[in-house]
Amino acid sequence: MSEIVNNVSSSALRAADPVAMEQRLFRTMCGAVVLAVIISLPLAPWRVTTGLLLGGILSLFNHHWLRTSLAAVFGKAESGRRVKINAARYVLRYFVIAAAVALAYTLNLVSIVATLIGLCSFVVAAMMEAFM
Repeated sequence: MSEIVNNVSSSALRAADPVAMEQRLFRTMCGAVVLAVIISLPLAPWRVTTGLLLGGILSLFNHHWLRTSLAAVFGKAESGRRVKINAARYVLRYFVIAAAVALAYTLNLVSIVATLIGLCSFVVAAMMEAFM
């Protein structure tokens, strides 16, 4: 009775690795975008497909930009240097994304709803990670 079974496996410990989780999130985002575009090709108008593609690419770009920005900020903090958070850099991401969406919509190349759905690829990846 005094012995306790070790229920924690090594796979549970590996799942908590932040680098591995980051890679899984990015791969799942890519997979969600590719799957959405492939499914929409034969079923939806071309503006929906291009909207999904544009939104997905912008979502991947936003995720990468945020990850590298935060890594730079936290890298400076760990090294003991004074961290100067430039809020304009974080806000600039959203202006770049909004400008790309506005330009594509103005040129009548995308469906705005499909573009917003494509921008939600991180939500799909986060939900998949939560279920895992």
